[in-house]
Order: sequence, then structure tokens, then C-alpha cells
Amino acid sequence: LAYALLSALIVPAAFYLAGMYRRLWTHATSDDAELIAIASAAGGIVASIAYLPLIHLTALGPVPRSIPFLAIGLTALLAALPRYAMRLANRYRAAADRGQRQERPKRVLIAGAGDAGIAVLREILGNPQLGYHPVGLVDDDEDKHGLQVMGCCVLGPTDRIPRLARALKIERLLIAMPSASGQTIRHITERALEAGLETFTLPGVTALLAGNVSVTRMRAIRVEDLLRREPVEIDRDQVEALLRNKRVLVTGGGGSIGGELCRQVALCRPARLIILGHGENSVYQIAGELLSTHPELDLALVIADIRDADRLDQVLGEHRPEIVLHAAAHKHVPLMEANMPDAVTNNVLGTRNLVERALAHDVPRLVMISTDKAVNPTSVMGVTKRVAEQIVQDAARRSGRAYCAVRFGNVLGSRGSVVPLFEAQIAAGGPVTVTDPEVRRYFMTIPEAVQLVLQAAAFGGSGEIFVLDMGEPIRMIDMAQDMIALAGLRPHEDIPIDIVGLRPGEKLFEELSIHDEQHVPSPHTKIFALRSERNGSNGHSADLKTRVADLVAAAQSGDLVEIQTLLHELVPEYCEPEALAPVAQAAAREPEGRKGRDGRPTHLVQEEASAHSR
Repeated sequence: LAYALLSALIVPAAFYLAGMYRRLWTHATSDDAELIAIASAAGGIVASIAYLPLIHLTALGPVPRSIPFLAIGLTALLAALPRYAMRLANRYRAAADRGQRQERPKRVLIAGAGDAGIAVLREILGNPQLGYHPVGLVDDDEDKHGLQVMGCCVLGPTDRIPRLARALKIERLLIAMPSASGQTIRHITERALEAGLETFTLPGVTALLAGNVSVTRMRAIRVEDLLRREPVEIDRDQVEALLRNKRVLVTGGGGSIGGELCRQVALCRPARLIILGHGENSVYQIAGELLSTHPELDLALVIADIRDADRLDQVLGEHRPEIVLHAAAHKHVPLMEANMPDAVTNNVLGTRNLVERALAHDVPRLVMISTDKAVNPTSVMGVTKRVAEQIVQDAARRSGRAYCAVRFGNVLGSRGSVVPLFEAQIAAGGPVTVTDPEVRRYFMTIPEAVQLVLQAAAFGGSGEIFVLDMGEPIRMIDMAQDMIALAGLRPHEDIPIDIVGLRPGEKLFEELSIHDEQHVPSPHTKIFALRSERNGSNGHSADLKTRVADLVAAAQSGDLVEIQTLLHELVPEYCEPEALAPVAQAAAREPEGRKGRDGRPTHLVQEEASAHSR
């Protein structure tokens, strides 16, 4: 009796110190159960210790040794029962409320019985207001088949999704496999579409890394999920160390790539972020977003045209950037074919102005964003970006500074890219237009593209061109069919696909390196570094400077013939797409996995195409 009275005083104090009286028990979790157990044990131990002096000071004798253990167990049980009764009552009340509103929970199947799948299942069971009733899980790991997870059974492999959907009247599939490959996501999505299921997925492996596995983060399947490769992760510590407390200038900061650059730079706590753009609305929008998420950010907004050298001189003199990320450019291939002078003045003159002013103001690092269309270019956009690469490489060679360029493939979701075009065509009922059944493109996501830029800046190379390993190129007609299927429609039946022919400046396949570019070691296994001994005309800086000046003058006077002549002189491999058609078709038929003479994949070399263009 004395021990019980002493425990009745000490245990509530232990509960209070543990914070049990501040918990919302209608939403109790396993963490709360652990807290009850720990607090009960702590209270029992303290009560046992406090009882010892009473034995010597009073006539009380020792209690049996089993009493403290029994007391701890009974305390934890009696503390847990009413609290978990509140949780159960809340669940049934929510179910009753939903029944009164005549809301029936959706019957869902979870693909993935790993950590992410179990986290999603736990959240569904703990939050009836989500409106989901989990029927079971599927997983391709045979060791998990037939096992129970929180009352739900692992019903078999993902191939059984259509059969399970019919037998169990499933309405929605939740893919909780954030680290799965694009091939796996494509396979599961095809099975779900076959069964007519709504399909949602977690955003990607970053959800696990950030601890954000949640049903609320589920979203509809997108085409980038089907293209998902093994994520290319950068050395974040190295990038953050480079950008922290530095003044960073981003040109084209209002664009899709420039905007994401600004977001990533802001996370690294720069001393100042200078956003330079020509369109005031886009700069205003990204600035508002950044200030809402980073109110402490020192942000400078500059409305300027990189073709205006005096204005650039003023901006660099005022803000004194230590790192320049050059994303401003014209990039639309057919549009630039019809607007050749503007492509030259923006992509060539603008880059020359920026590089020269950066040298004059002692900017130590500059990274220019280029494109795979600059390799053996067949378009005005591609050849002007190749000239811009030469300007950056020449400046690096002359100054020894860390000036470099990065080459992108197609960036999913960027402005003017094919995905928004296909989405609009599907929404309008079709047809979806594909230029050629064999046209192939490299694809990367906006975060990957930005990571490549920041990692290149951190490498500190001088004159290199960095390229991300983007895997194998994707056939555009396959992408069109995937996007139509994701919309719940049937390719060629509900939505027609029209073959419209290559547009001006386009070619069947893109390449990543030029024949005379040497592969040099890169600190990152998924990033290639390319270096060329040739720069401009036979590698002479003076000759390059003269020809670029003549090219700019021809563009400013609107002399299209002279522009074409000078572009061919600056970039001898520049040719019309028709000249490469036979080689492109042969490359499209090339067996997968074929290697070039140096052991590298042929999509990195394209020796035949380079020789043909020469």
C-alpha cells in the first residue's frame, strides 16, 4: 500500500515531465506508445529508489521484487488503454461522419512493400479523412508475397495488378517506389492503365531523403517518371561551400532553367543573388517566390538585355559578382531558323559581351549553358551556341580563369519543350504531331540540368565543356504514346499521331561530343568533361575575335548570306540537316550497346556523322 501511494505521486510527475499531458491522443502513433512505455518505466524506477529510505526510517518492510515490474507494466497498460481508446473513437467518428455525408472511401492498392509503401499505408490507416481504404500491396519481391503488413496482405507481383483490380474492385493505384527505375514505373503504369486505374506516385527518391513520404505528396504519373533514370546526385557540400557567402549573377533568371538555378542558389545562402533578365514579368515572379521562401535573401533584380554591353558593364561594376551563371539565350530551333540575325545577336553577341565584361571586372568563375544541338550543328540555334562555346573556351584559355560550359539535352518541362506541346495537343483532342518516327532525343529533368551547372561551377575547370550522362536517347513517338496513355486515352485510336516531317534545322538524332574533343577526367562519374584543342579558326584567338565581330556586324545589318558564310567558317562542321540524313538513319538502326573504336558508346562519339559532316 505504501509503495502504491508513493508511485501514485511520482508516476504522474514522470508523465508530466515526459510531455504526455500535452499530446493529441486522437492521433496517437507508435511513437506515443514508446513514450508511454518509457515514462512508465522511469516513474517505476524512481518510485522504487524513493521507497528504499522508507525501509530504514519506518517500520515498513521491503516489497517483493516482482512488485516494481508489475507496477510498471500495469501503469503502462492503464495509461495506454484510455488514450488509444480516444484514437479508435476518433477513427470511428470520422467514418461515421463520412457515412453521413455518403462518402465512400476509395479502394486503393499500394505498389511497393518497402519503407515508402509501409509509410504510405501507415498514414492511410491513421488518417481516415484521406478517404482511402487500403485493400493490399503488390511487390515483385517474392519473399514478401503472402505476408501481412498492418493488417494488409502483400497480394503478389505487380503483374497481377489488372487481375486484382477486377477481383477486389480497386479504384486507385498508389506507387510508393521513389527509387524505382523508369522501366519499372513504365511497367507498373501499363498494368494500371490496362486495368483502368487512376495512378499516383511519390515524386522521387528525394522524398525519402527529405523524410517526406506522405500520401499528400502523391501526384499523378508524369512522363518524367517513365523516363526516370538512376538519379544523378551532385556533391552538395562542395556546391554549397562554393556558393555560400558569394555574390552570384544568373542571366536569364526568369526562364525555366534560370529560375531553378535561382532557387538552388538561394538554398546555399549566397551573400547576394543578382537575377538578370529581359522580361520584367518573369523576373518579378521568380523574385516573389524566392522572397516568400527565403525572406532573409539579399536579392537584386536587374532588367537588362545582354546585347547591351554598356548596361552589362554597369551591372557588373555595381554588384561585383564572384560567380556568373549564364542561362540567357534563344533556344527555339525552327524559330531561330526564321530569325537568324536575332539568334546571332542574342546567343553570340550577348555571350561575348558578358564574357568580356566578366574578364574586365575580374569575375573568377563563369558557367555558360549550351546544348547538344551545338555538336555538329544543323540549325542556326545550334551553331550560334557552338560559337558561344568557343568564346567561353577562348576566354578561359587566355585568362586561365574557371570559365566553362555545360551541354544539355532536352529539358523536360522547360518553356518551349516538347512535353507542354504534347500536353496541349492531347487536351485539344489531337492530333499529336511527331516530326519523324525515328527521331530521338536525350532528356533530362530541370533539377538534373541545374545540378550539372552548379557542379560544373564547383569543379572550377578552365575551358572544359561538361556533359551529363543522360543514358540512351528516347524516341519521340514513344514519348507521345506514353503521354496519351497517361491521359487515359488510346494512341492512334482516341488521339491520332501525325508524322509531319523534320522542321527547319532539326535532325534525327543529337550528339554529345565533337570528333576533336578529348575526354578528360571529371571528379564526378556521371559527368563527362570535354576539351578541344581547336577554338574558332584554327585555334587563334585573334582570328576568332575578328570573325565573331564580322558575324555580329552581319547580323546587325541583316545580311543573311554573310551570316551563313561566317557561321560556316567559324564552325566548319555546321551543315544542313539533309546532308546528315543517311548517317542519322544508319545510327537510328544501330544495335543497342554498340561501342565506338575507343570503347565509349557511339552516342558519345558518332564518328560516322562527324566524318560525313567534315
